[in-house]
Amino acid sequence: MKLIRNFTTSLLARSVLALLLLAPLCATAAPKHPRAVSAAGGHFIVNDKPVQIISGSVHYTRIPRPYWRARLQMARAMGLNAISVYVFWNVHEPRPGQWNFSGQYDVAEFVRMAQQAGLYVILRPGPYVCAEWSLGGYPAWLLKNGKMRVRTTDPAYLRAAQDYLNHLGQQLKPLLWTNGGPILAVQVENEYGSFGKNKQYLEAVKHMVIKAGLGDALLYTADGPGLWGGALPELPEAIDVGPGSVQDGFKRLLEFRPHSSLMYVAEYYPGWFDSWGQRHQKGAPVAKQIQDLDWILSHGYSVNLYMFHGGTDWGFLNGANDNKQGYQPETTSYDYSAPLNEAGDPTPEYYAFREFLRKYAPNHTLPPVPAQVPLIQVAPFKLSVAASLWNNLPTPRHSKSPLNFDLFNMQTGYMLYRRQINGPVKGALDIGKARDYAVVYLNGHRVGTLDRRLNQHELNINALGPTVQLDILVEDTGRVNYGPHFPTDHKGLVSPVLLNGAPIYNWDNYALPLEQAPSPQWSKAAVSGPAFHQGSFTLDNVGDTFLDVSQLGKGLLWVNGHAIGRIWRIGPQQSDYVPACWLHKGSNTVTVFDLDDEAAPEISGKAEQVYELRTATN
Repeated sequence: MKLIRNFTTSLLARSVLALLLLAPLCATAAPKHPRAVSAAGGHFIVNDKPVQIISGSVHYTRIPRPYWRARLQMARAMGLNAISVYVFWNVHEPRPGQWNFSGQYDVAEFVRMAQQAGLYVILRPGPYVCAEWSLGGYPAWLLKNGKMRVRTTDPAYLRAAQDYLNHLGQQLKPLLWTNGGPILAVQVENEYGSFGKNKQYLEAVKHMVIKAGLGDALLYTADGPGLWGGALPELPEAIDVGPGSVQDGFKRLLEFRPHSSLMYVAEYYPGWFDSWGQRHQKGAPVAKQIQDLDWILSHGYSVNLYMFHGGTDWGFLNGANDNKQGYQPETTSYDYSAPLNEAGDPTPEYYAFREFLRKYAPNHTLPPVPAQVPLIQVAPFKLSVAASLWNNLPTPRHSKSPLNFDLFNMQTGYMLYRRQINGPVKGALDIGKARDYAVVYLNGHRVGTLDRRLNQHELNINALGPTVQLDILVEDTGRVNYGPHFPTDHKGLVSPVLLNGAPIYNWDNYALPLEQAPSPQWSKAAVSGPAFHQGSFTLDNVGDTFLDVSQLGKGLLWVNGHAIGRIWRIGPQQSDYVPACWLHKGSNTVTVFDLDDEAAPEISGKAEQVYELRTATN
């Protein structure tokens, strides 16, 4: 998604509201045959009748599976009749040929639950989705050999993308509207006009979607107004706009296509995402948003709120923007200031939208708002045992030059680069275009950090002795999902390391994907440097909570073995959401990896998200 600048020009009214079917999909009603979906006169045409879509974006990967149904029911209760959902290639094929459509990634079951909740589905399968998600949804192994050109007509890329779409089609083709399911429409690529203008590539993606069995849905493209390089003449073009830019967005669409077959806001932004080191984002005033939505819906057009419910980037799969403002990694929280907050609770904006949307509901009646999972406090507890990273390293791989993450099939994690150097060592150490956050150690002692956000790549070092051990620990802080460096965002040390201008060769590379919570030999003895820490808390009754990690430095958090997300003292996020479904009565275990020195740090649980910006970058 891209932030669209505000527009003010008004658009002449074209209301056909009296013709529209505003009723949501009924999961239990007998379907009419033949079932068909198309676009005409600016509207979605479902079984030969116009249907006005009032949708919200919800992503299955950002919600614990036990909460999927409740989140979808909350969408219906607010007055939505559809959801829009991205599909993330990198969670379904984390390694070449290893497919996962089960558990948390059972996208077909998520779609079935949407149908059971009375919701249509707008599917956005990519292959590229952006979405503030690691590498825009691409699996990092696409970059492994450094030759594949993603998001182009490179035959190697198109073969891999077709294989992905084929596997996705096997899951979702039975759930197309024409086959009795809720999927009305499928987006071809995603906002390609912000990236390029290669119509041959767009045509290739369209044909891949059709070959995968998803072509019986309404196919469409979507871009920001004016970025028409992402449009195909034979497909409807939707627009992405922010508050205040709706009328001008449609005006520009009609200038581009005077007789547009579909008038649809594929992304309307009630909020925005957070980035590390920047202020917590808040949405536009709800009154302004309702004014925009009222204009859209009163003209008979369709709309999708991005996001209705943002959720959480579980694990370490957050993305990053890289543009004129530099590298901006996003936080674990994807709350987005959405109507349904990160914990799935309705906000005041939710109730304002619900009251407004009631007039578009059949008989002006909406389902009751479902009960929420209670938010609980957790008494402060210590991370009382620890284990040094230096004592828990895997077997290294030796190489002349440093190896990047992709050569180890790592989507994310850390890499430790080690080199013994004849001492004494003194001078300028330049690690080049390291991605993304590096901590430098001499003989096990930390001497400095280098942060890609701040364009840091060089520091002065000084160590005595006949032999000096140089360690460079590099963290992927978020693979770029949008910006000029997106297609080639290799992680780790990606250029020669120089000492006083001379390259350093012969490295030991220690891969630390940290996909699972570690199980080292724990000790109550104090540790220094990068280390794992563990503690526990006891519950009489479970509930959702936000673990306040503001006393910690920078690293990762697991609870009962579940990868929760990142921690970083700079903010704005100072707590991590932990759902009740991953907790249990009795003892619960918290594990932390922290790059900073910590002496039995303390954590507590709050009943709300904690925000504090400690170090701003702009």
